[in-house]
Amino acid sequence: MKKVLTIALAAAATTFGLAAAQGALRVGMAYDAGGKFDKSFNQSAYEGGLRAQKSLGVQLKDFEPSDPSQVIQGIRSFTNEGFDLTIGVGFANNASITQVAKENPDLYFGLVDDVSTAKNVASMVFAEQEGSYLVGYLAALNSSTGVLGFVGGMDIPLIHKFEAGYTAGAKAANPRARVIAQYVGTTPDAWNNPGKAKEIAASMRSRGADIIFAAAGGSGNGVIDYIKQTQCLKAANLPSGVRFASNNFSKVRKSASYTRTCAGNTRPMFFIGVDSNQNRLGDFDSNPATLNHGLTSMLKRVDNAVYSLIRETKAGNFKGGERRFGLKENGVGYAVDQYNRALIPSSQVARVEAVKAQIISGKIKVPSK
Repeated sequence: MKKVLTIALAAAATTFGLAAAQGALRVGMAYDAGGKFDKSFNQSAYEGGLRAQKSLGVQLKDFEPSDPSQVIQGIRSFTNEGFDLTIGVGFANNASITQVAKENPDLYFGLVDDVSTAKNVASMVFAEQEGSYLVGYLAALNSSTGVLGFVGGMDIPLIHKFEAGYTAGAKAANPRARVIAQYVGTTPDAWNNPGKAKEIAASMRSRGADIIFAAAGGSGNGVIDYIKQTQCLKAANLPSGVRFASNNFSKVRKSASYTRTCAGNTRPMFFIGVDSNQNRLGDFDSNPATLNHGLTSMLKRVDNAVYSLIRETKAGNFKGGERRFGLKENGVGYAVDQYNRALIPSSQVARVEAVKAQIISGKIKVPSK
């Protein structure tokens, strides 16, 4: 393992050695658990770096640790070669970024999702509760049962912000709505346990939940897989006290699989994506014209934050300290695209946009816990 790591770091050094000769800004990025193609948090950071590479001409190199203990080695490899900016993605990388930043006060660093005590670290944090409020509002408008699910990854204050905002938004749209919340675990393994998340989704469906928001990293794929497998709720299987109160999607064209599996008195199930736009993952029959099972996604614009930091660094305007990204800063939001436009009518978009404006103005105060 050490030999493989040494080879990887040597390759990084070679790449950036060439970049230095060319005079380009050199950016190193160390990812959190799940890797850069997790279709969620890390991937959003990667896409921000990729945008900077294409539009700003910077040189980007990333490091994906196979074990958390390797993170500090990857970060040090970048600083040993004098990389201009090194970004740690995820709160779990705070200790490593902070330690290496203090060892290298003449270099610049970025940290996503936590606040570092080092003066040369730009700490990028988000108002996740604000974006979650909007998707919770949409969920309550569209739930056929009034029962919503929330699957958190690791049981920590950061994810409590998602839950708090989601619940508040749902209650604002429908005071009778009920949110069932459960977490995958209490250790970092909770981000990569789709099997457990799938079990949680099944228990939520048995309690009448038809829309489930997963803020669980790679574990969220288990929720999506479960909804792909089941597709709908059946009236005959609803628990006592739960009934269908609406049928918002009766006129949306359904796939052959859905029509076959969900005949009779049924209602579709949906997931809500997180961090990146995951709407497309609900297109189970590869046909955007039929009902999509991704109602929307809570966008956490890590890509915008990373791109902004790289752009400022390239312009010579790097500043350490905390940076907050909420609705006002386009740091969070919700997704409407070709996959879910048939699910969310313009009248609902108008209502959500009005709520968004009230949050930005301060008229609506969104709880974070």
